[in-house]
Amino acid sequence: MARSGLAGAARVARWADAALGPGRDSATDDGKATLSDATAERAARDLGLTAAQVRADWDTARLAGLVEVHGDSARPGWRLRAWNRDDSAVLRGWVALFDAWSLAHPEPARHEPAAVAEVVSAMPQALSFLQLSAGPVPVEQLLDLLEQRVTELRTARCEIPYGPQPEPQAEPEHTDAPLAPLLDWALRALASVGALTYGDGQATLTPLGSWAVWVKLEQICVAAQSPAGNIEQAAEDMLRGCAQLRPNAARAEYRAWLAARPVGSAVTELLDAARGEDALLRGLAFEALRVVGAPAEPDVRGALDEPTLRPYALLWLAEHDGADPEDAHEVLTREEATWLWVDTAAAVADHGEAPLLVRHLESAVQPTVPRLLDEVRAVGHPRTVQVLVALAAAHPDPALAKAVRRAAFQVHTGGG
Repeated sequence: MARSGLAGAARVARWADAALGPGRDSATDDGKATLSDATAERAARDLGLTAAQVRADWDTARLAGLVEVHGDSARPGWRLRAWNRDDSAVLRGWVALFDAWSLAHPEPARHEPAAVAEVVSAMPQALSFLQLSAGPVPVEQLLDLLEQRVTELRTARCEIPYGPQPEPQAEPEHTDAPLAPLLDWALRALASVGALTYGDGQATLTPLGSWAVWVKLEQICVAAQSPAGNIEQAAEDMLRGCAQLRPNAARAEYRAWLAARPVGSAVTELLDAARGEDALLRGLAFEALRVVGAPAEPDVRGALDEPTLRPYALLWLAEHDGADPEDAHEVLTREEATWLWVDTAAAVADHGEAPLLVRHLESAVQPTVPRLLDEVRAVGHPRTVQVLVALAAAHPDPALAKAVRRAAFQVHTGGG
């Protein structure tokens, strides 16, 4: 249902990718990836549509994240790239459109912006009522519910100023007149994105709309049940709070933290935490990004240019593309694998116990300790000396510990 509802938007997004992308000879005359009159007419000719249909599908594509405009070019969003292979990408695109319902249909003229904002804020409660009703609901009943919710919002905003107060005056009663046309607009807008059907004085959620409302309610419940209480923390503090949790408990905490914030800002926060000096947080940040999934792909791919993040990003992308986690390391070069070994050893040295650092030797790609030490010295990780000193102190074999200490001294002094 979501795929068919967004089919027109996907078609226009693909056309924009082919015709308006950077460096293409067929770019518009004004050099912009916006739908000017000339662009809309050209798309209409190419696709066999009217210009009005093209504009409507273009607006839907942008709201659903199927196309992104960057300066003078348009490029496909990650949802369009995953369109044919990932049903969840299609559903996420529709949910983005559902979230933007108030932008999908022009609001009534001559209404105060504050009143429009109140109705937008009140509609989630009306949608929840529709979902619980599991059938047609008379518009009059929805209007009563809307008036009650708007009254609550107005009361919650009421502030009593300091100083002498004027004599109280009778407050004019709210009538159906101001809110009825706004409710009509809201229901029409939600119908235009496929969330409900509206007509004959009643509204009914579509199966897709009912599913979306259920998902939103579930996200609220997940956010409210943050198991370790880190939901309001910044990413770095949240990750530190998850460091001692078992993997399943940590993933539950990541999900709760992510449900409470926009995905874009959450991904940015996690990558910023990964750029810090604490290697443990770097690994945990990418574990949290695995919970984010496909929406994080563009930002993770952008991290490939950062040496500190590149090995983690390569593994994340390999697993995202379907590689078995046990085989994902094969995408790393020898140098990248060695750098990652040192970074992980730094996390163990800072936060783990000595036996864990000794066992970490077994995960090295090098077949012998001398080969490992040679390549560790060459890779240039900033924590190399500290890692080797900690490993020498922890290892029970005196001869091996001596060789590791010698390697640490050579790195420290710049010797060969």
